[in-house]
Amino acid sequence: MWVPPEDKDPILLLAPTRKSVSLFGAVNLSNGKLVTQFEKKFNGMTFKDFLCLLLRHRRRAKKMVILLDNAKYHHAAVLRPFLRHHRDKSGLEFLPAYSPQLNPIERVWKLTRRLSTLIQR
Repeated sequence: MWVPPEDKDPILLLAPTRKSVSLFGAVNLSNGKLVTQFEKKFNGMTFKDFLCLLLRHRRRAKKMVILLDNAKYHHAAVLRPFLRHHRDKSGLEFLPAYSPQLNPIERVWKLTRRLSTLIQR
């Protein structure tokens, strides 16, 4: 921030912080149900654990299609055997690059950010 030399330095009333939460999430488009899982970090193994959780929410005799962005852990080699084993139950569809508006979970994250960073007056 630029401050003219004759003025005092500005006083920052709030300490700048960047707190974050690592959270996998998926929203069911037919009923709006949200499934989430907290993780310490995102990688192929933690994403595989989340896919296992999602499969428990799948309706029997229905194939689950999961829309994903192109995060590196979505393409991890560790997922290949798991995806082959569950190909009759689930499928991954990757969205075009730089298109968060096509991913339904992004709307949930936007609302979550807005509600969790709301300044109370």
